[in-house]
Amino acid sequence: MDHKDLEIIQSGDVEQSGAVFKRFVEKHSQTFDFTVFNQSGQWPIIWNSIFTILKTPDANPDIFPQCLASVRILSRNKSNLNHATVDQFDCLLNIANIGTHNIDCGSEVSVEALKCLCNLVFQSEKCQAMCLKNASIEGIVKRLRTYKDHNVNYELQFFDMKLLFIITGLNPNVRTKVRDDFHGLTYLVETLDMIMRDQRKQNYLPDKHIDLLCEILKVLFNITVRNETSVATEEEEEIQFRRLSVVLHDLLLCKSYNKEKQNELCSNTVNLLTNVPTACFSELIISIHDDDDVSHIKEFERHDMTAVDVLLAFLKGRLDNVQKLSVQQELLSPILMVLVKCVRSNSIERRYIRSVILPPLRDVQNRPEVGNELRNQLCRLLTTPATQVRDLTAELLFVICKENVCRMTKYTGYGNAAGLFANRGLLGGHGGPSTDYSSESEDSDTEEYKQIQHAINPVLGCYDPPRPDPFAGMSDEQKEYEAMKLVNLMDQLNRQGVVQPCRIGADGRPEAVEHILELQEGIPQQQLDHKRKT
Repeated sequence: MDHKDLEIIQSGDVEQSGAVFKRFVEKHSQTFDFTVFNQSGQWPIIWNSIFTILKTPDANPDIFPQCLASVRILSRNKSNLNHATVDQFDCLLNIANIGTHNIDCGSEVSVEALKCLCNLVFQSEKCQAMCLKNASIEGIVKRLRTYKDHNVNYELQFFDMKLLFIITGLNPNVRTKVRDDFHGLTYLVETLDMIMRDQRKQNYLPDKHIDLLCEILKVLFNITVRNETSVATEEEEEIQFRRLSVVLHDLLLCKSYNKEKQNELCSNTVNLLTNVPTACFSELIISIHDDDDVSHIKEFERHDMTAVDVLLAFLKGRLDNVQKLSVQQELLSPILMVLVKCVRSNSIERRYIRSVILPPLRDVQNRPEVGNELRNQLCRLLTTPATQVRDLTAELLFVICKENVCRMTKYTGYGNAAGLFANRGLLGGHGGPSTDYSSESEDSDTEEYKQIQHAINPVLGCYDPPRPDPFAGMSDEQKEYEAMKLVNLMDQLNRQGVVQPCRIGADGRPEAVEHILELQEGIPQQQLDHKRKT
């Protein structure tokens, strides 16, 4: 601003100030660097002059949109927001109609005030701390309760949720307050259900409704993160989460003409499901009765598995598109965690997911990690450096194999599953189905598998064709010479710290050996164990 404009806004002339702020907004709508304002000392002058006008009792509300747009632009500058005062924050709350002394300036002005508040809370720790003491949280929840009774402007709802998401995301101390003190979980779930109910007559959700649903889901994610300060009893929590799970089931079935929006909705639903207790995942499937129309659902064992099928399709989509290791953890961990909870929740979901991921084994010529089927893609993740993804994948596959070492080896190969077996003390190959699983067999070996079962390499997990004997034509002395040569080379690598030879200990986990020849000590017992198995 030039000197003349600064004089105008400091003079208190509302009409002329409105023109100044209008020019300011037009000029700086895309400005994000306010170094010039800081160096010239203009930033606090402009900021304080705006709030002087906004707090003037008889100020013309027509100037408010330009004033608030100026605040929104200035609040992009993080370094200066420590100048914001409690009175200024409360002023914005009142204009947004979520304060203690609300000002009715129309929904458009309230939306602009909400945008300013979003910037302030996101950019300033000082403003985040204010939210613990001011009326922001209570005001949003109070308006949230009126969504079902009044025709509340869509943008007001959207920015209410965006502000609540930012507050609960950046200030963990607020989460319990929202959830328990103001019953936010109950009201947010009711709002989700209300939006779904209003749209059930339509086959596809409009984009703006999906955007609002996503903001609500993000708030729910923040306030359902497990913490020790919750005052709700286990019984109350289970009732709340079961109700939430029913709504999430319906959200998974929502459709949109915009595939990106539908994927975004599914992604936020999956993220929230990671916070839902495993016991509540039974709500994702519905029993089918004799008179039910099953033409548009995924039926399995007289249950509607459509929602679970959506989760599997979402996993497949993520696996097809996630190539970079740097994003594997972020994009794959939530859906893998949700599917682990599904297969641990009940046997029906486990059997259905197994039928999709590990169908009867027909491709026995290629290694398990080769190909584009779900089994192949998951087997590749068993050796990924992204540890959380690797461990979740291993647990998912192990559970749908009934935690049976032999079955896991059959579908993934011993080499791919070795990390899981080592962590669980199963490297010796021992370990049958847990007592948590039903006793009936779920294996149905295919003809392709039976024909070459004898030639399948359990380490590779596929057919291993016969190869020429590398020792053919060698005398015993030559064989011994080559063997000792190999031992010496391995010992040299061991001494240099390149490799650390291990053997399987009594607990089924690898244990280091001092010298390579110690590996021979357990060979007779291993041979005996092998004979007993065969």
